[in-house]
Amino acid sequence: MPSLPSLSDSAGALCGALALYLLATLLRGERWFRLVGRGTRLDAYALTVVGYMGNNALPARAGDILKAVLTSRRTGIAKRDSFGDLVAERALDAFALVAIFVVVVLAGNLPLGLSPLTIGIIAAVLAVIGIGAYIAAPRVRGLVAALLAPTRALLSARGAALFALSIVLWLVEGSVYAILGRVAGIHLSLSDGLYVMALANVAAMIPAAPGYVGTFDAAVLLGVRLAGAGHASVALPYVVLVRFVLFVPITLVGLALLIARYGGLRTLRAERSGAAA
Repeated sequence: MPSLPSLSDSAGALCGALALYLLATLLRGERWFRLVGRGTRLDAYALTVVGYMGNNALPARAGDILKAVLTSRRTGIAKRDSFGDLVAERALDAFALVAIFVVVVLAGNLPLGLSPLTIGIIAAVLAVIGIGAYIAAPRVRGLVAALLAPTRALLSARGAALFALSIVLWLVEGSVYAILGRVAGIHLSLSDGLYVMALANVAAMIPAAPGYVGTFDAAVLLGVRLAGAGHASVALPYVVLVRFVLFVPITLVGLALLIARYGGLRTLRAERSGAAA
């Protein structure tokens, strides 16, 4: 079992990490509000938390589907437009994470974690699948065009501002990883924290088990080892702390918001059934 630090010694740092993650979540809510452009700021913030709760409790990132559907209901926009905004949000995350990762790797002379050949093969396979689906089905072309419309709209001054906001929120979240490293007794600079965060969140973009069990943990352990901060036996307490700060509070708050504001567990089951369909 991992040896965790005593609460009396780490309470201040843990509270600081929780406060920073709260700030990152509020920035995500503000970004969602500006992406959708409709509804209230309160709903945008609350649905961001509900979406994270769904991703942590359901497989295959079903929380994103829950957030998009509930956003459509609360704002009156078409579900297709809501899902298009979700695609734009994920694109912002992907580009921000890649930008941070590249800068950190180059500045700190850190390894990529994957060989260039592996990255090239993954990119080629995804490109072939996307092009094949686009050519094979006219209906797919129309759907893809509609879903990508909000992403294309990011090529503007508004998109640049949203990208800058995305960079800021990921920098804030990266500082959470660095602080928790000190709590767990491993040395992680801010640069190392950003490196581990980028690897973990790229892994979390892959649809997987609830809470990204396995993929997220492996990516964190890999990031700690590649950053030279320690092997699995040393990093395991760190993984436990990261999981607690990033998963437990937001899941509990998201569940409370779902029950109190968005129809309760019946809505969750309905959206899960819709996601499966």
